[in-house]
Amino acid sequence: MRISSLLSYADGFKETAKEVQVLEKAGLDVVWVPEAYSFDAPSAMGYLASMTDRVTIASGILPIYSRTPSLLAMTAAGIDYLSDGRCMLGLGASGPQVIEGFHGVPYEAPVGRIREIIEICRMVWRRERVQHLGRYYQIPLPQNLGTGLGKPLKLINHPVRNDIPIAVASLGDNSVEMTAELADAWLPAFYTADAAKVVWGQALARGQAKRDPNRAPLEIFAGGGVAIGKGLEHLRNLSRPQLALYVGGMGARSKNFYNDIFTKSGYGREAKIIQDLYLAGDKNAAEAAIPDEYLARNSLIGDESYVRERVIALKESGVTALNVGFFGSNTAERVANCEALRKIVDTI
Repeated sequence: MRISSLLSYADGFKETAKEVQVLEKAGLDVVWVPEAYSFDAPSAMGYLASMTDRVTIASGILPIYSRTPSLLAMTAAGIDYLSDGRCMLGLGASGPQVIEGFHGVPYEAPVGRIREIIEICRMVWRRERVQHLGRYYQIPLPQNLGTGLGKPLKLINHPVRNDIPIAVASLGDNSVEMTAELADAWLPAFYTADAAKVVWGQALARGQAKRDPNRAPLEIFAGGGVAIGKGLEHLRNLSRPQLALYVGGMGARSKNFYNDIFTKSGYGREAKIIQDLYLAGDKNAAEAAIPDEYLARNSLIGDESYVRERVIALKESGVTALNVGFFGSNTAERVANCEALRKIVDTI
């Protein structure tokens, strides 16, 4: 199993990039570079390409509404060149609050758009002249929609790879089905080994039944926070604020993807309570309402035998790569947790 982690640059990106160098030596295989509505991800990915040797540099994620399909393909090809073939293009829809509120673009048809974007990106990387008449993207632009001067073009440069891996962050049934059919990797949120089959099993099966047999099996990334040692269970509570934010306040009451997943995972009553409390402004109570059982199932925090047990459960549920966050008050502690996890994974 590969080990991946989301880059956190709250303390400064340059400092965090140096830590990635050390984590790479400790066994980290993939680093996800977030974007949201912070600094753009590609700039940071290019910076990491110059500072690392082995780790896969993945966007985690680039929202599909803020760039054209061709630009997404060009960006991935550029980073793949800078990193000598270590880029992974992570795509996702984000949410209407960010897309409409920050980018000023209508949030519509995410599944259909990602499907067409994947097709266009792979066309660009094969250096074919881009001609796509889809429902959401028309390239070149039809004459009645522009000047009529557009013509089919192909990428000038020769990419390092003509098939760069594409990861999709998806949650809903239709988007997960599309991911299993077309993508190279899946980046779910709120994944627990115990509930994965109930929440996503049917959607994954439908998508995999339509998957091109010539493509490698879908890589599934999931895991949780990592702290390996005795007496560390209290660290599970550190995830309460983020969980409460996502379950309770990420999106509108009527459209919160994370609340839906929490509900499907068997915590419907708690999901409603957390959302009610959070939206009422009582964030502390919302955090306290998150069940201890969920925190345990959604993490790799505990002694070595417990973490080994959870990694095995994730693997048996279909996870092929871990996506984790290393706990620690400094780089040395986080690196030690990476090394400890690497040893466990390598012996399973």
